[in-house]
Amino acid sequence: MSTAVATVRQAWPEDMNAVCEIYRHYVDTTTATFEIDAPDVREWSTRFWRIAETGLPFLVAEIDGRVAGYAFCKPWNARAAYRWTVEDSVYVAPWATGRGVGGALLDSLLAMCAAAGVREVIAVVVDTGDPRSLALHQRHGFTETGRLADVGFKKDTWLDTVLLQRSLRVASAGCATSSSSAPS
Repeated sequence: MSTAVATVRQAWPEDMNAVCEIYRHYVDTTTATFEIDAPDVREWSTRFWRIAETGLPFLVAEIDGRVAGYAFCKPWNARAAYRWTVEDSVYVAPWATGRGVGGALLDSLLAMCAAAGVREVIAVVVDTGDPRSLALHQRHGFTETGRLADVGFKKDTWLDTVLLQRSLRVASAGCATSSSSAPS
């Protein structure tokens, strides 16, 4: 097993095959996502371009030239008043867990969001009983702000989601998702 450190970079359309395979693992074998059917590469390409059009980051982490994980942000809500708030997603390939990939991705994602003028980042984490995703977000300054009980049903189990929030405390105006000025 390699001990190489993950390198984080902007994702490209060519990365969607690897993204698709990483996510398929979580859809098919866990309750970490509420998707029941794993999206195919075509759907991932659509998602990639939709995020790219907003100016928000879509990143991959590589170890030894192999995609070890991915992260992106998407608008939290389509309503204009939410334009400075995004939701993050971070997924790590099963072979790369425990190697700092999630932390490297989240660090880069938060820095790029701040540079884009994002003010608040929301994480919606399924309470699977596995504390890793909650712990990752909490180590990166996210605070639990709520819980939605029994909102998802997957693998014969009712599941809660935990809402976490991280303020980027951006005082400057503007955001990649809008040309309007942000209030102070």
